[in-house]
Amino acid sequence: MRGETRSYAAARRERAAETDRWLAGLLRSACGPPYDGNGTWTAGGPERAGGEPQAGVALVAVGSLGRGEQAPGSDLDLVLLHDGRHDVAAVADRLWYPVWDSGAGLDHSVRTVEEAVTVAGSDLKAALGLIQARHVAGDPELTRAAREGVLAGWRSEARRRLAELREAADLRAVARGELAFLLEPDLRDARGGIRDVQAMQAVAAAWVASAPGPRVREAHELLLDVRHALHLVTGRGSDRLVLQEQDAVAGVLGLLDAEALMRALAEAGRTVTHAFDATWRAVDRLVNGPPPRGRRPLADGVVEHGGEVVLARDADPRADPVLVLRAAAAAAEAGLPLAQATVNALAVQSPPLPVPWPAEARDALVGLLGAGRAAVPVWEELDQAGVVAGLLPDWERVRHRPQRNPVHRYTVDRHLIETAAGAAAFTREVARPDLLLIAALLHDLGKGWPGDHSVTGAVVARDIGARMGLSAPDVETLERVVRHHLLLPETATRRDLDDPVTISRVAEAVGSREVLELLAALAVADGRATGPAAWNSWKASLVAELVRRVRSVLSGTPVRPAPVLSAAQTSLARHGGGAVRVNGGAVTVVAPDRAGVLWSAAGVLAAHRMVVRAASAASAGATAVIEFAVVPEYGSPPDPATLEADLRLVLAGRLDIGQRLARRAGSARRPRVPVAPPRVTIVDDASNTATVIEVRVRDRPGLLWRIGRAFGDCGLDVRAARVETLGAEAVDVFYVVDRAGRPLTDEAQRALVRDRVLAALR
Repeated sequence: MRGETRSYAAARRERAAETDRWLAGLLRSACGPPYDGNGTWTAGGPERAGGEPQAGVALVAVGSLGRGEQAPGSDLDLVLLHDGRHDVAAVADRLWYPVWDSGAGLDHSVRTVEEAVTVAGSDLKAALGLIQARHVAGDPELTRAAREGVLAGWRSEARRRLAELREAADLRAVARGELAFLLEPDLRDARGGIRDVQAMQAVAAAWVASAPGPRVREAHELLLDVRHALHLVTGRGSDRLVLQEQDAVAGVLGLLDAEALMRALAEAGRTVTHAFDATWRAVDRLVNGPPPRGRRPLADGVVEHGGEVVLARDADPRADPVLVLRAAAAAAEAGLPLAQATVNALAVQSPPLPVPWPAEARDALVGLLGAGRAAVPVWEELDQAGVVAGLLPDWERVRHRPQRNPVHRYTVDRHLIETAAGAAAFTREVARPDLLLIAALLHDLGKGWPGDHSVTGAVVARDIGARMGLSAPDVETLERVVRHHLLLPETATRRDLDDPVTISRVAEAVGSREVLELLAALAVADGRATGPAAWNSWKASLVAELVRRVRSVLSGTPVRPAPVLSAAQTSLARHGGGAVRVNGGAVTVVAPDRAGVLWSAAGVLAAHRMVVRAASAASAGATAVIEFAVVPEYGSPPDPATLEADLRLVLAGRLDIGQRLARRAGSARRPRVPVAPPRVTIVDDASNTATVIEVRVRDRPGLLWRIGRAFGDCGLDVRAARVETLGAEAVDVFYVVDRAGRPLTDEAQRALVRDRVLAALR
């Protein structure tokens, strides 16, 4: 990791030394002529022992300067210690004003040694600064006395102070998220960031745990280098690495691009987080007392000891290649951590598993994954020690690999174990729970290779399945599940489920009910592990309906009656000219089926600053039914009565919604960074009765209105639609027909429609 980046550690050391020299000169000037200790300035020699001009004062650096971590845009955190000098206020003024005049940010305080120790006893920030305080100029005895007094109090009150420290770290994590998995991480305050390293150093200062080891120090240096480069790029002090700065920061650090930068950051953040969690386990042992002694057997060669999972005394990893998986499964099933020494021993001493794996190894892997959420920290332990890459060679290709998309909350590798942990909840619902868990773990490994990750991933899954010793039919099933792991959610949200072609194509791809139930469970686990934008109740209901229909086809009893209205929709339809129901974030429109109903309703929602997250449009006889899932663009949602009234007006043709949207267009938010151009694709063979058009574009207010108006200008009607917003990206699919109700066959007309829609998106 460090060999790939340009280090700025030497520049920080040089900057700190230069700053020290400057501040020392300022302190000499501020203290003026010799001081007689009685408040009187003299022109002659000093009259008290040690009566140098700086006697009785010391300038101390805390914060980033005190730790030697000062970046170009960092503020100066300084403490002026004194022994009660009467002129200290004047000295402070003569010291601080030149600093302010220089333009440097300054956080300062003036205290006696006793005051500094007292403040540190109640103020966590002050304590953390003074624990690592560094003498800059003046009387070094004052600095020594302050540090020793603060450290003595920190250690004597370790239980209380470390509880404060942990609470502060938890609050930061909640507010800033986890650095390794963020699109725009806060380098200082996110979990796994610079402050967590400082917290571990503070725990070590309390003599409760060891200081951070070499891997954490290396990760810490990378975080400091990235912050240093960020300050150089932006010309200001900043800790948040936003998207538009990432390529430039990567260039300053000598990295290929933003993806390489974010991958290195993910590795550093996870290294810090892993060590941070281990540090707090040591703190918990101090606070709660040691766990009961004794050794409780958990599995062959594996015991619980001291609240951790360790190897039995007679266990020999060198003679037992399955022991590493057996120990991991035992730890996850018991809900206990693997002891660090045990993981290290297993990583170094365990021989490679034979190929194909013995059945015991497969069973242990399935047992580990089947533990659900408890499997995640155990897997992380194995991954940090390099064990996982030895078990699954393709793992290294996705390890720490960022997914630069707001839909995804995790790196690829973490997403895989999160998906497997989520899939454990469905093992009672499928005939082959082992294949479900293995498929969940492998389903995105194709992202480590060029091309469609579902296609490449199927090849990887086939090879790994054979390596694991699965039977030929099981390998085929595993390959098929990985190849089609996106089939159900993508079909459910982007195709018309009332079109017989949709159901028959899915049934043909799935091939069997066993594969269908595996795909259904994996779709839920995958969506939940991806993030809230990728899985919601709307998508879940569509996938469930698709599974129900495909299951019927596979059972030989296909059922697909003409769509009918629900009782609630039937009640609304009785209003004749159109009816609307607003229920929180769900908006239902039922109206006579005619051209423009969908985008007219979407235009009203946009005019009321409602963002359409999902929409489903269908026709039942002469009635159009549109279901919207909406959220306010900002602030509180509009009054439902006003929204309903405007929807009825536009359906009745008494409201020009286009004029309202035109007024909004001038103030619409623009993306801060360049985005990919919109794409309009005509999907052939997706339907026999309509032309399927997929639109992918950056979401913005009034998008459906623009697309729909383009269709209307081309003389087309939308027979059905599936609209979905994934993060900032809209993925909208429309089933369109011409005025005669037929799909588009003329190539010139198809090209015209594509061009008109693209023009509307610009």
